[in-house]
Amino acid sequence: MKYNKTIMLKLINEHRELHDELKKLKSEMGLEKNFAVKALYHSAVAEDGPYMKDYQDLERLR
Repeated sequence: MKYNKTIMLKLINEHRELHDELKKLKSEMGLEKNFAVKALYHSAVAEDGPYMKDYQDLERLR
């Protein structure tokens, strides 16, 4: 499974918790949106993260 920005943004839009976490990363860490999205991918999706199945489902639809 590879990181894909488009899929990750769709996942964030579907899950309010991820959207809130993205805003938190941007404000508290001072990260640009692209870096914050990638950090969120590594923490919530990659390596059997809680949103891995949802990400894979979106990947299959692509």
